[in-house]
Amino acid sequence: MSADSRTAILGAGVMGETLLSGLIRAGRRVEDLLVGEKRRERGEELQERYGVTVLGNVEAARTAETIVIVVKPQDMDDLLAEIAPVVRPGQLVVSLAAGITTALIESRLPEGVAVVRVMPNTPALVDEGMAAISRGSHCDESHLLEAEELMASVGRVLRVPEKQQDAVTAVSGSGPAYIFFVVEAMIEAGVHLGLPRSTASELVVQTVVGSAKLLRETGEHPVVLRERVTSPAGTTAAAVRELEDHKVRAAFLTALEAARDRSRALAEGSS
Repeated sequence: MSADSRTAILGAGVMGETLLSGLIRAGRRVEDLLVGEKRRERGEELQERYGVTVLGNVEAARTAETIVIVVKPQDMDDLLAEIAPVVRPGQLVVSLAAGITTALIESRLPEGVAVVRVMPNTPALVDEGMAAISRGSHCDESHLLEAEELMASVGRVLRVPEKQQDAVTAVSGSGPAYIFFVVEAMIEAGVHLGLPRSTASELVVQTVVGSAKLLRETGEHPVVLRERVTSPAGTTAAAVRELEDHKVRAAFLTALEAARDRSRALAEGSS
């Protein structure tokens, strides 16, 4: 098996395994996939579950042409120092570590290594992820296409300039948490209004799923869809007025600005 057909996933946590299983479901041959994992029990678990070859990080990086790094930001420096001696110009490194810039990764690896930065999100666990990718200074179109193909196995992919990645982190990277927060609040409100918790949960979850599907499949602006539900002087109008009076829209803007600023601070702290 030639190296240029192999992809190594370094980091076998939840997102690493999510990507591994997504690639296999998308048609990647398991023979073309490697996992870098130091924990023996975890490695054996993945070998048994997927039939994938599990190696140490250095051997996996040496063997593959594409290296996908799926570790926590605080672990990135140690991992890059470990694999740098075997990484070679022309290899593609795809990083899913939040807040780590392509410039930082390039500075830790040999000159000429192509780096793509990815901001994924947790709906990738159910193949409905949203990933934004940005090129480093040595990337060409083939590198971006490979990164897109990798992430498309677990959802949708969008190319953005790297300077937008902090905003992407605030909107889609952290975005599922905002949705879960709203769902939690709506369920609690339903219980407060007298519904059994199981009933409130089913009503809210399906309403969110159906509303998201309506947005995607109609392609209509959310304002248009909201106005269709909002009859003059009706129940929805009364509820929306309360949300506006409590400045919920402004609170979302402030919250996303805080997430963006935190992402910037993390990136600056890592450089």
